[in-house]
Amino acid sequence: MPREQYQTKLEALRDDVLYMSELVADRLRTALDALARHDAALGETVITGDTEVNELYLELEQRCTDLIALQQPVAGDLRFIAASFKIITDLERIADLATNLGRYAGQADHEVSPDVDVQQIGDDTLEMLDLAMTAYGESDPDRCYTVASRDDDVDAACEAASDHVVRDLIESDYAADPETTMEHVSRLLLTVRDLERVGDHAVNIAARALYMIENDDELLY
Repeated sequence: MPREQYQTKLEALRDDVLYMSELVADRLRTALDALARHDAALGETVITGDTEVNELYLELEQRCTDLIALQQPVAGDLRFIAASFKIITDLERIADLATNLGRYAGQADHEVSPDVDVQQIGDDTLEMLDLAMTAYGESDPDRCYTVASRDDDVDAACEAASDHVVRDLIESDYAADPETTMEHVSRLLLTVRDLERVGDHAVNIAARALYMIENDDELLY
């Protein structure tokens, strides 16, 4: 394959990985909106829309495999393709977490620990995802480190939220309907856990981007 065609394929791969990230971020935003509105129908659109993400993931996975197998890239190009391959996996998993949130939307009870700000945690993870993908798209190592440092704040917020939910449960009078109360509490704890995992996947993306840019595995774990 002529060098110009090969470079065009690499650039197209980058563009499509960035497009996938936009699609996934949109799914996550919609899921958070569905949670905020207690809107089961809106949550269902996230669930049904996951098929599109999965199909795009499989297409990009095949393109990465073909570029490695058929073109035998070296050095920077190989790191770029390998990073892209790993990043789309993290994006697909974020989309799966968004579908979880979509499922919770119609069943969420906003009276359970109303002071827990799920939306703020969600916004923070979306910002981390945006920073990580910008680092990948613009080959910006500084943003990679910013994502990693932001994750500490998200982890702390998730831990505080979970502690708050448990404390509220201990202090509440839920004897009238303990089963329903426990269902709502469990769902809120799962929501917080899933958002924390979104942040972890954003860090994975940043780590792969840093390795791609500088051949630096500092953030890989």
